[in-house]
Amino acid sequence: MNFPQGNGSPPKSTGSHRIAIVGTGYVGLVTGACFAELGHSVLCLDNDARKIGTLRLGELPFFEPQLHELVIHNRQAGRLTFSDDIAAGVRDRPIIFIAVGTPILPNDGVDLSQVCDVAATIGRELNGPKLVVVKSTVPVETGELVASIIAENSSQTHDVEVAANPEFLREGCAVDDFMRPDRIVIGATSEHARRTLQELYEPFGMPIVVTDVRTAEMIKYTANAFLATKVSFMNEIANICEIFNVDVKDVAHGIGLDQRIGSRFMRPGLGYGGSCFPKDVRGLERTAHGRGYEAQLIRTVEAVNQAQIVRTFHKIERALGSVEGRRVCVLGLAFKPDTSDVREAPALRLIELLTQAGATVTAHDPVAIDGARAITGDGVKYCSDIYGAINGCDVLVLATDWEEYAAIDFQLLRRLMRSNVVVDGRNLFDPDKVAAEGLRYIGVGRAREPVSLPARDEGMIPI
Repeated sequence: MNFPQGNGSPPKSTGSHRIAIVGTGYVGLVTGACFAELGHSVLCLDNDARKIGTLRLGELPFFEPQLHELVIHNRQAGRLTFSDDIAAGVRDRPIIFIAVGTPILPNDGVDLSQVCDVAATIGRELNGPKLVVVKSTVPVETGELVASIIAENSSQTHDVEVAANPEFLREGCAVDDFMRPDRIVIGATSEHARRTLQELYEPFGMPIVVTDVRTAEMIKYTANAFLATKVSFMNEIANICEIFNVDVKDVAHGIGLDQRIGSRFMRPGLGYGGSCFPKDVRGLERTAHGRGYEAQLIRTVEAVNQAQIVRTFHKIERALGSVEGRRVCVLGLAFKPDTSDVREAPALRLIELLTQAGATVTAHDPVAIDGARAITGDGVKYCSDIYGAINGCDVLVLATDWEEYAAIDFQLLRRLMRSNVVVDGRNLFDPDKVAAEGLRYIGVGRAREPVSLPARDEGMIPI
């Protein structure tokens, strides 16, 4: 099996461990499939019997490049199995990874109910020594909470070690991130736990950071908060660039060459979304607040992110005069390309603002339409064809920078559109190519004088 950015398969483990993974979301399923690929016996557990049934049929509940092939390969090899009997699963395996969801609560706290439920189940079913590894993203001190819940629910006396092993997987390239990580972080209190986890990850040949559980938990939160800060920082800079007619791409290039700064996560746009950054930024801020510290910078990172979506809405509004009664095409619904995940997707928040203001919205995404429709209902017209979504629209908004959108035919676009406004929310398009077809280009922090042309109703091509 081949993986991108490398030569052939990753190195195989020198031994085989029997592992249970509780949770079959992005983190759990990728972790399970990749450990199986390394030669370990992996049992993926989930209390959602329907999801387990789907996985047993060889179908995935979400889109993630390379993952389907990996799951099928290791199921056929007998190294990867699925079950909805969590109690039996944790009894059967000496190593148990907790990879369940930790969503945000209405008060911006972190919902640890699923983690606590798994810990209680482990306690009740304890039948021998266990290494319990928390892979879910959790607040500091959760490892201690898990250990206490296991102890409270156990009537047996067995050695139970609780460790932290945070994930650093990016949706859209999660398999490659697991197989070729920048680093591995292990938080453990016993030598046995450290040695076991180091043995699991040793074949990767990457730096392994070994620390205590609290520090490992904090490393994960800090990493996501810092990356989110870079995104919001560059969005602020892009907004200032617009005021002074400066091109933010040149600014980003100029500062990105500084090795202290770097060029990654320096692209302005609609803001971040997904299951990690929004939740983890809020979770870190709320965790600090709970101990009496007001993390003003962290709070501002999220405020800037939300404001960027509103700012984009106002750009559309100013370009059209009013969005009421106008038709807006939104290209891209997932929070980023190469994933079907629409959680906290900026596109959906923008669509909400547009429809509330009286606009009619058509939308396209290569893989995320079903997930978006489940959230928006029938208030949006979803199209399987890009140009079908564009036909007759007053403004085109690029919300997710899928690769296929970079190849859009702007000459055809101009003939299809009723008006001429293109809002590039990810700075994917070449402004000169857009303007050359008589379209008005509006990017994020791009230095351009707006091109104003009258709206056109004639010449549209029926699809």
